[in-house]
Amino acid sequence: MSTSEKIVVKPEFIKQAEFIARGTEVLPDGIIGLATKLQESKENNKPLRIKLGMDPTRPDLHLGHTVVMRKLKEFQKLGHKIILIVGGATAMIGDPSGKSETRPSLTKEQVDFNAKTYFDQMSKVLDIQSAEIVNNADWLHKMQLNDLLKLASKVTVAQMMTREDFKKRYDEAKPISIHEFFYPLMQAYDSVVVDADIELGGTDQRFNILLGRDIQAAYGKESCQFAMLLPLLEGTDGVVKMSKSYPEHCISITEDPINMYGKLMSIPDNLISRYFMLLTDISTEELNNIEARLKTENPRDIKMKLAFEITKEYHNEQAAIMAQNEFVNVVQHKGVPSDVPEYKLDTPKNIVELLVELKFATSKGEAKRLIQQSAIKFENEKITDINTIISTQGVLQAGKRKFVKII
Repeated sequence: MSTSEKIVVKPEFIKQAEFIARGTEVLPDGIIGLATKLQESKENNKPLRIKLGMDPTRPDLHLGHTVVMRKLKEFQKLGHKIILIVGGATAMIGDPSGKSETRPSLTKEQVDFNAKTYFDQMSKVLDIQSAEIVNNADWLHKMQLNDLLKLASKVTVAQMMTREDFKKRYDEAKPISIHEFFYPLMQAYDSVVVDADIELGGTDQRFNILLGRDIQAAYGKESCQFAMLLPLLEGTDGVVKMSKSYPEHCISITEDPINMYGKLMSIPDNLISRYFMLLTDISTEELNNIEARLKTENPRDIKMKLAFEITKEYHNEQAAIMAQNEFVNVVQHKGVPSDVPEYKLDTPKNIVELLVELKFATSKGEAKRLIQQSAIKFENEKITDINTIISTQGVLQAGKRKFVKII
């Protein structure tokens, strides 16, 4: 008999579970299972322990990272305890999830530096002060050989090879290092140490989080953690998941207001509802209203509300107003930004070379493609010839948001 069959779940807890789990997959038992945990926690006056493991692989976070942070905030609002695990040990191995090759490990100094910046940025969404912050190096680095062998004995090689990335690499005869098997084992053991009731992570963490349930059971925990798997947010192209590997499609939470607003306005219309659901505190009723409006109204107007709300959250209302005004002036009215940087041109220069020099293009090949795509303007006139020479003063524009005043 499952947990959800033992008690009658009250509607208020089902409503809580439905909102928190919106857009996610909850295992096992779905919404009812989560509602049951929430109700039991309340009746026993024992807050749930909500685990999030973080390997600080980069010093900055993007909006994709905030999807899980917003879920943690909802649990905090209900009085539950957030456990943030810094992967001081696991980051030094490197998470192989979803990777086609072994990921480089990090040094202790890199982990410590990145972790500090993470918490500074996470405080824009979460109440970091009330969270329990731990480092898995504190227990994993202290394990003796017999401890590691005991942990390793809980899982078979066959189980490990059910992981899609391991299986794919094995089938393609790509190397898999033995130490990579320890990553999911160590992450799972974290759940034993912190006594997690629920663990959050992206859909690419399915194997790791579910293994946490198995390892908890193997170490004697009666009620093992639930898994809440969150979708991976698409970047502004609407195709590839948001990642710093694709900076042109990525929105950092430290992005300046104008760029943040402009990038949000560039997302495909079919992502508007998804961005509202995953990146704002909008209610289910409001979300349904927006989805209805998208069928009859100009999506641009609704997207402007989305861009404004997100920019305001990570900056402030005044910054959001400024960014919106700038967008209207530059993009809608084809104007020029109010703070265009200047560039002194000493001698006439070919447009292709100039675009690379200004970092408007990463290579001459990209510069030529921008020109061929009519994405380059000088004094509001399109440049179509790659042999054009710039020799006079004026405003050079690349795309919708890159400007420089040639002097």
